[in-house]
Amino acid sequence: MMEKRESEIIEFIKKAGESSSKEIFEGLSTGDSYATVKRTLTRLLTENLLDTKGKGKGTKYIISPIYELIRPIDIQMYYEKEIDEREIKENFNFKIITEVLNKHSVFYEGELIMLAGLQNTYKRNISSLTENEYKKELERLAIDLSWKSSQIEGNTYSLLETEKLLKEKQTASGKTKEEAIMLLNHKEALDFIIDNPDYLNPLSVSKIEDIHSILVKELVVERNIRKRRVGISGTNYRPLDNEFQILEALTNTCDLINRKENVFEKALLALVLISYIQPFVDGNKRTARIVSNAILMDNNYCPVSFRTVDSINYKKAMLLFYEQNNISNFKEIFINQFEFAVNTYF
Repeated sequence: MMEKRESEIIEFIKKAGESSSKEIFEGLSTGDSYATVKRTLTRLLTENLLDTKGKGKGTKYIISPIYELIRPIDIQMYYEKEIDEREIKENFNFKIITEVLNKHSVFYEGELIMLAGLQNTYKRNISSLTENEYKKELERLAIDLSWKSSQIEGNTYSLLETEKLLKEKQTASGKTKEEAIMLLNHKEALDFIIDNPDYLNPLSVSKIEDIHSILVKELVVERNIRKRRVGISGTNYRPLDNEFQILEALTNTCDLINRKENVFEKALLALVLISYIQPFVDGNKRTARIVSNAILMDNNYCPVSFRTVDSINYKKAMLLFYEQNNISNFKEIFINQFEFAVNTYF
């Protein structure tokens, strides 16, 4: 979370508009020195929470266009309000893709340094593994991901039952046929990506549809871009209901991800934006998790299983993006799960 002086600077600029460092210093109640305020302003610039206009003595500080997207939000406090009490962005926001994300990064510099360090650890770890050892670790991760990704969607198979199903084709008693199919499809989609790591490079709508088709095979789910309205439980956010707008949003997302250079940002945006668009009648978040991992693996980055994420927390972080276009909590989940994967599997 932001420190008190950081929060007060942000609130001051929100009310006063563009302000010089001297105006900000004089308007604060924290009692900090001018040098401390200047250092804080520099840190807020580095974290993309502030932007500047002008140069030299004429420099003015303004709220960054990406501030609302990445500002820290206390998620427990946010959900203390019931669904109909929350002030939310009810409609899909095209500008978040075409304008804000197109020009700004969602990661702070410190976060990217941390992630790069973890990736280097992963590279060192796998360099000492034989091909067979690496495949065994990847298989273990694939089982965990198939289980957790399905659990997030309400599948009741345990991790042990999932392992028996995927390794021995042994279904669990008391479970539905659909639950087993969901898990088997998930593993098939992962195997396809492992065998064809560059299939989604460059990312396109048709290739995302191909992944979705594997995930919903033999399930009563319509394939390809949906032509009807869908609702999302737990929120008043309304996804797009026009087929052509859905296609436009997904195309814009593919273009955005293809233009981004940082692999972590590509993977995170795929994870969040495919879920936000809800291009399919069902299977959106599962598709997003496979596509995100495909981006990581195509670039020889560590894939992510999400094994230790709490399903409710995952959904809450996702709903926060739907309702406020804020990625802070979901980004934290992504970073934590990447760290877990590096330290656990390889």
